[in-house]
Amino acid sequence: MSMEQKSVYGRGVIEALAGTYEQLFAAPGEAGEKKYADIVQLGESAPERDLSHFRTHEDDSLIFEETPAGAVMCITLNEREDFVTFLRIMANRCKMVDIPDTQGASTIDGVINWKKIYAHRDEFLKTEKEKGNPDPDWNAEFNRFTADRNNFRDTLIVLSVGPYSAVPGKSLGIEDDRWIHLSHEIRKYHECTHFICRKKYPDKKDAVWDELVADAVGIYAAFDKYDPGIQARFLGIRDGKYEGGRLENYIKADTEEEINRILSDLSKKISQILESFDAMILKQS
Repeated sequence: MSMEQKSVYGRGVIEALAGTYEQLFAAPGEAGEKKYADIVQLGESAPERDLSHFRTHEDDSLIFEETPAGAVMCITLNEREDFVTFLRIMANRCKMVDIPDTQGASTIDGVINWKKIYAHRDEFLKTEKEKGNPDPDWNAEFNRFTADRNNFRDTLIVLSVGPYSAVPGKSLGIEDDRWIHLSHEIRKYHECTHFICRKKYPDKKDAVWDELVADAVGIYAAFDKYDPGIQARFLGIRDGKYEGGRLENYIKADTEEEINRILSDLSKKISQILESFDAMILKQS
């Protein structure tokens, strides 16, 4: 199945995706890394079409969300194990990397879609032969076609199901069932915000700032209002101090001491920024 903005629901979501992204047939691990390289870099078919490393769920879904930057594929995987496996394959080249419990969603940009390349090749060869060209130069056309990443690279948004940022609903005074629903809405709008920003402002990238903006949009979309206290809780900040949470996922430093210093400084600045967000949103309401 080619990914042509067709919705898919249930246990067939992973299988439908694997029809386009055959690297999903490669289980994470050393053997999978070699299969991944052959499939993604060389465009080869998967040697085995086995998806037993995924559990799947009847409530999984694949839909296309319309955004100001165009449509984007949103995949919801209800089994945490499947979410982790998917990220290891699609975002980490089949490496057995750790996925933090606080990470519940990801935007995977630049995924090679060989189906688009092969479809263009077939159309190119057909058109050239109809023009009377017995020996079309596919290599030259391949280089021209792939010079524009928009021709053959996709963006995938993958969402897990569970409490947002691993924050329990009860700690926010929200019943579990409602919190799971709200968490999904926050994740979806959060990742769609990343997609829009990367498409509209590709040169403006700052991991922490991007998270602040995306969280704010997600909270507003889910609750119909903005709450800086909730956003601070998602990041692991309380009263301007870092207590442990998602913020550390975006910090890179050589020593634990340096990481702690950065987190401490950032927590104070972020608390002020969130209050500014609140004031700005109230003014616009």
